[in-house]
Amino acid sequence: MEHTHHSEKRVHRAWAMYDWANSAYNLVITSTIFPAYYVAVTTVKENDVIVNDKVSFFGHTFSNTALFDYALATAYLVIAIISPILSSIADYRGNKKRFMQLFCYLGSIACCGLYFFKSDTLELGITLFALAALGYCGSIVFYNAFLPEIAVEKDRDRLSAQGYAYGYIGSVILQLVCFVFVLSPATFGITDGTFAPRLSFLLVGIWWFAWAQIPFARLPKGMPLEQHTEYSILTNGFHELRKVWQQIQKLTVLKTYLGAFFLYSMGVQTVMLAATIFGSKELKLETSQLIMTILIIQLVAIAGAYLMSKLSEKFGNLNVLLFVVLMWIGVCIGAYFTTTPMEFYIIATVVGLIMGGIQSLSRSTYSKLMPETKDTASFFSFYDVTEKIAIVIGMFSFGLIEEMTGSMRNSIVALVGFFALGAVILYIAIVKAKNKHLSSTVI
Repeated sequence: MEHTHHSEKRVHRAWAMYDWANSAYNLVITSTIFPAYYVAVTTVKENDVIVNDKVSFFGHTFSNTALFDYALATAYLVIAIISPILSSIADYRGNKKRFMQLFCYLGSIACCGLYFFKSDTLELGITLFALAALGYCGSIVFYNAFLPEIAVEKDRDRLSAQGYAYGYIGSVILQLVCFVFVLSPATFGITDGTFAPRLSFLLVGIWWFAWAQIPFARLPKGMPLEQHTEYSILTNGFHELRKVWQQIQKLTVLKTYLGAFFLYSMGVQTVMLAATIFGSKELKLETSQLIMTILIIQLVAIAGAYLMSKLSEKFGNLNVLLFVVLMWIGVCIGAYFTTTPMEFYIIATVVGLIMGGIQSLSRSTYSKLMPETKDTASFFSFYDVTEKIAIVIGMFSFGLIEEMTGSMRNSIVALVGFFALGAVILYIAIVKAKNKHLSSTVI
């Protein structure tokens, strides 16, 4: 027995190491250096005043930040469409790991390619940026699907939080390495201003590719499920999603919870993806200040993920989630009125606390409300598709409102609406859970 326990621990650690590997992408490419670099190379300034922030992308003109939002939204939309097909193939063939590798390599190679992104290769940069997002999200679908397979229910909250913690630590280590190059290029004899950020993108790709070899070596190969010959492999994923949807219709608490999750995810993910752009464009923060901000967020988020998991033991998942969503509303209102770097740092600290918490809690709450099933990948695929479509709507509306009104502050108002609706529906889920007398750990 001792031996199996030890090897189980090894598998758990290996699983969490994938978070360590890919979170560097999340931090450097979606949150810090890439957005700041992108805004810098696509903005024409004279005496610190923005003269032109329009870019031409394959002949179409966009505001640079809106194009960034649209590129991400498109990548997430593609994933939302193809992940059901892929996860059904993975369930049937039992080759989750193969797909996880495929997407991991797509993403890491795209990050390496961003090394060649300069102001005169905008199309290349945006395309690779979207492909990296595709690789990241695609691999996460299969990564999440391993959670119920390798951990019994009582260990899932802990393992989910362990994954996030590994991710934060790994990404911060690489971020600091990149930070050194970006902040003092002269120390290394770097004279080209674009070289340090581009080197960071290359390092992210190598880091992601290299560390991922640990989970790929240790995660189980996966067992094929029984075959359903009546559906083709392409339509089967959607058939699986429909099956999950039909099961969810009967589970009123899970259904209501998913509705709330869908709404507040529009806000959470958009805040995370657009924070740096907001800081650099609206508050004119320097790259170094932005990186400091995101580092604050990352470090506080580790504490946040563990704090929320402790609070949920005491007060139940849904109650803690409701509290966190209400805090998000406060954050958005605060961000709307933020004008100084100091205020931005304070907001960032609060975001950190509630960001790690809401993600790891949402994932484990879903796995607790989910029925006993062998189709774990299909259930998690449904969860992922819900989240991706929420991000598509969130990012797209954020970019669109900015293009229409000329200010990102107005886009923040829309986010408050998403969170408020999410909170109302979450409250309804709590009432339903109480009526159903669900266990106190859930409510």
